[in-house]
Amino acid sequence: MQHLRGGGDVMALKEETLEVGKKLVALCKEGKNLEAIDNLYADEIESFEAMAMPDGSTESKGKKAVRDKNVWWFEHMKVHSTQSEGPYPNGDRFAVRFKYDATDKDSGKRETMEEVGLYTVKNGKIVREEFFASA
Repeated sequence: MQHLRGGGDVMALKEETLEVGKKLVALCKEGKNLEAIDNLYADEIESFEAMAMPDGSTESKGKKAVRDKNVWWFEHMKVHSTQSEGPYPNGDRFAVRFKYDATDKDSGKRETMEEVGLYTVKNGKIVREEFFASA
């Protein structure tokens, strides 16, 4: 069995990562994204978006900032359907593929958006998320 530097084994780490990933995907499929943030994210979460948010930033730090970003998105977008696929685990990280069919409430523009989220897990909580948008 492989062991990590400083103790612990790789299998336990993969299982922990897989469980967090499964919980995230299940909550997202139910439209419970904010519940996922409240229960699965570390207080010191770092989030990196592929595209800038309205404030011009691509980076958010802290659970409140990540939660506020999600609240803003759901307040400004009418979501017609969503798909969440995965998780795809690798060590202390996992990836999830997201697809949204949504309309911008301000412009009325409807579009399909796809992205992959790469999540890092530490001590049973998501400490980092990075998003990669389709071109």
